Amino acid sequence: MIRFEHVSKQYAGTARPALNGINLEVLRGEFVFLVGASGSGKSSCLRLILKEERPTKGAIHVLGQDLGTISSRKVPYFRRNIGVVFQDFRLLPNKTVFQNVAFTLQVIGKSRGFIQEAVPDVLAMVGLDGKAQRLPHELSGGEQQRVAIARAVVNKPQILLADEPTGNLDPATSAGIMSVLAQINAGGTTVLMATHEAAIVDQMKQRVIELVGGQIVRDERHGGYGVTSAIPLPRPTADGLVTGAVPAPHAAAPVPAAAAAPAPSEPMTRPHAPVANPTGPVPVGTGPVQGAPAEQAPAYQQAPSSPQAPSSPQAPSSPQPVYQQPPAYQPPAPAQEAPAPAPAPAPAVPAPVPVAVPASAGGEDLPDHLNFTANLDLSGLRDASDRDGEQNVGPTK
Repeated sequence: MIRFEHVSKQYAGTARPALNGINLEVLRGEFVFLVGASGSGKSSCLRLILKEERPTKGAIHVLGQDLGTISSRKVPYFRRNIGVVFQDFRLLPNKTVFQNVAFTLQVIGKSRGFIQEAVPDVLAMVGLDGKAQRLPHELSGGEQQRVAIARAVVNKPQILLADEPTGNLDPATSAGIMSVLAQINAGGTTVLMATHEAAIVDQMKQRVIELVGGQIVRDERHGGYGVTSAIPLPRPTADGLVTGAVPAPHAAAPVPAAAAAPAPSEPMTRPHAPVANPTGPVPVGTGPVQGAPAEQAPAYQQAPSSPQAPSSPQAPSSPQPVYQQPPAYQPPAPAQEAPAPAPAPAPAVPAPVPVAVPASAGGEDLPDHLNFTANLDLSGLRDASDRDGEQNVGPTK
């Protein structure tokens, strides 16, 4: 059905070939997985089978025809026997589900009666009953991929090429798509699917062809994805290390000699007196403890301290560690302050002049708290009342 003979393909502007002398044969009715990392050559194989690309070297035979001898005018007729499912669906956004599936039959010239009968059947097969009049944006991702599969197989092709059909779907939806593809394969259609979904490949247990760097490294009739086959084997080097090996979980990286801490100039020891009784108290060390040389802080010049009186001699005793105490800090003498100026004499305040308050006209003693103005007002009021009394008597009243 499909045969590659020493096929190589190198694209313009690339340093290495996408396919490098591969030999491959797929029989009628097989379900074959093409697995491998990105750039390993899976999609290049599918494009060569569909005659979208021409091989740089070698020959390709599909459905008994040498693709190198098919003219460009006959390529559309050749592709009628091949269905293609893409990762990104490639549906017509302004057409309904029915119109998207029927488009394939309209292009190849099928009659309207055939289209009205074939489209509902294939939609029922992929599980899209009752959604023929929906637009693509009204469907989920899995439903859009089912429409793409229905469009690819509505003409009953002999070969179905699927390029990452589950790449944009969740695991549950992917399982449904794989069930549809298995049903199509059971009907006699040869399925060649490029994928990187390890769970799907391991579950299906179909033929697996693995590509690495444009070459076939594995071909199993009932194989799995084989994720470990793409990991390079560790290789020993001249210095005894293993290239590509995974380090042990507790292995520590070697510390370079230059990064090691410098050894102290003197050993860190503490002399002890001999112990007579090992169960008795441990004597205190008699010597200073010397550690690793530490960075010295910059010395600051201190003010000279005042001379001290010689101490009285003491009886000699056992040698004790002598620690030099830094000289006591002497605060600098305060600067002499200038004498404060004498306060200016306060200006003389004139003595208050007493104001004489005259006695009232009526001879009445008024309280002391009334001032001079109050006295005058009281006198005026009394005189006015007398005059009023006089005017109220006589004919003038």
